[in-house]
Amino acid sequence: MAIIEVSNLKKSFGELEVLKQITFDVKQNEVVAIIGPSGSGKSTMLRSLIHLEEINGGSIAVGGDYLVKDGVYPKQSEVKRVTAKMGMVFQHFNLYPHLTVIENLELAPKLRKLESKEAVRKRSTELLGKIGLSAFANAHPATLSGGQKQRVAIARALMTNPDILLFDEPTSALDPELTGEVLQVMKDLAEEHMTMIVVTHEMGFAQEVADRVMFMDKGEIIESGSPEEVLLNPKFERTKAFLNRSLK
Repeated sequence: MAIIEVSNLKKSFGELEVLKQITFDVKQNEVVAIIGPSGSGKSTMLRSLIHLEEINGGSIAVGGDYLVKDGVYPKQSEVKRVTAKMGMVFQHFNLYPHLTVIENLELAPKLRKLESKEAVRKRSTELLGKIGLSAFANAHPATLSGGQKQRVAIARALMTNPDILLFDEPTSALDPELTGEVLQVMKDLAEEHMTMIVVTHEMGFAQEVADRVMFMDKGEIIESGSPEEVLLNPKFERTKAFLNRSLK
């Protein structure tokens, strides 16, 4: 069953066509890795799924509900309801520097007021334990390493119990020695059958963890298939050229 359905997605910035008739779906519990060169439209496409970018044409459905249909968005309350099914992890963490780690985790659930403070605190404490940062609950982000900040950002995205997690280059701002700890959290989530769409340049992660790899270039999905198909036996010259550069 597809939990995300995208059809004929189009996006332009002025004269520049960034997304060209993008069509794909994502099944529940699937991990999809999106690879491609800088400027290929990967991040724009990902951000459009959670309405951080407005598209110019096409449709996005999440869990059977339309975020946008044929380029037309519903009322804001419906957009919020649909995007609430997803959590987003950004390249540069986007933590609030004036809040402690646990306050960063609890901000969104408290603003939504859907649960008691006790229930929110129970989950934030559990998630900090899960990512190995219980001792940093009252620390401020400035005192954390990049890897620790990104693990906090992942926990924060999980606080609203999303059905889907979106990751936009989650390790590209990290030193190589810190990348492993973030990828391990993501591998653990994959083993727990979390549906994930991951824009990444980590080919090892894509090969080991993803169920499917999509290669994008110049606003188009050039190739999509299993990691073995796309990474080891690509069909198209554009894919082969990109992988030859990336794997050197």
